[in-house]
Amino acid sequence: MVPYESPELVRLFTAYTAGPGSIGRRLAGAVADRGRDDPLIAATATDIALFPGGGRPPEVEGFRISTRGFKELSAVSHLGPAVASLVGLRTLLGDGSWQADAERLLIEVKAARAANSARLWRDTIAVEAYRGREQEIADMIDYSCAVTTRYLTAALADESYLTPETLRADYLAGGGDAELPVPLNHMMVATFFLVSMDIGFRLTRWFTERDIDWERAMVLIAGRQGRPTAGVTWDTSSVATMIMAISGGRLPLERMYLAPHAPTFATPAGGDLGEVAALEEPLRELWGGIRATAELAPVMFDGYPRYALAAPARPDVTDPAVTQVAGMPRIGSVRDMRAMVTRMRVVLEDPRQLLSSCVTDFAMASLAAAGNDPAKVAVPGLTGVRYPTGL
Repeated sequence: MVPYESPELVRLFTAYTAGPGSIGRRLAGAVADRGRDDPLIAATATDIALFPGGGRPPEVEGFRISTRGFKELSAVSHLGPAVASLVGLRTLLGDGSWQADAERLLIEVKAARAANSARLWRDTIAVEAYRGREQEIADMIDYSCAVTTRYLTAALADESYLTPETLRADYLAGGGDAELPVPLNHMMVATFFLVSMDIGFRLTRWFTERDIDWERAMVLIAGRQGRPTAGVTWDTSSVATMIMAISGGRLPLERMYLAPHAPTFATPAGGDLGEVAALEEPLRELWGGIRATAELAPVMFDGYPRYALAAPARPDVTDPAVTQVAGMPRIGSVRDMRAMVTRMRVVLEDPRQLLSSCVTDFAMASLAAAGNDPAKVAVPGLTGVRYPTGL
């Protein structure tokens, strides 16, 4: 049975909230019109679009999957969770089917190791932010592949070896029977940092060249950013973290909205920005609608405490007695591996976190301190670390 609706009360409802001529929509439109000349920044999971305002055409900068070196470094950083997943498969299924996955992974690890070299990173992948570190990166990858090969080979020879205990002691953290000069945890931190440093370096330069008026900027982080539950608040979004850092704190937090259901655009092919340009009006209206609602608050409730965004508290895990945290811990220095490895655990266990963002804020702060010169940045897990090769 269709529920009864009073036509008079429904018309009252629609007078404010429904349709392009409603009071609410008209107010949202007025706020959007007020900012027609303001820069609008719309970030998807892979690209950032800048709508300069005043009818000028948009520009787009890719920053993730389509960029040099991202997939190659991500492949190596995934070795840890890939091998851990084999442990999980053996424990959960108990039927030996994990062995086929391990053998396939082992084949790919050996092939990747054979293809890896300083020349590959310097001359072919050629990431500007990694210039001068190509040998270090190649050595890190060679070592990581060698240690992974050793662990998988031992597990395939004796499946009782494939346990959480040996995974941690002989592969990830050290302290077991197998010689492990550098824990694989350090490699994972290094790869996450390198990716964030590269993206941050390129985006900082791109925005600096465009001389953004950050105090007037309108920012939308649009669409899904990672796993379905992640990156939906400004302090859990790596993209939001980067934009705030690039602005040098000049972007007011209340002018940045994370909108997981906002329309997005595909990475432009062949320089065609037609799809991007078509989104400017709906995105400006979306931003204006959110802003219009927020601006009602002081009009309606002046004299009551206002809402103010604040930076999250970063717990200190220096004390070994600390066994749990409710957020990303503070990183004390480039050598603070306890904090950074704790962050890797947090991004796995906290569904709000993006898996790739465990050290994004630290990478951005390091870049800013170095004047956006990657060569002057110390990379945790890489700078000053010797990864033995030829194992």
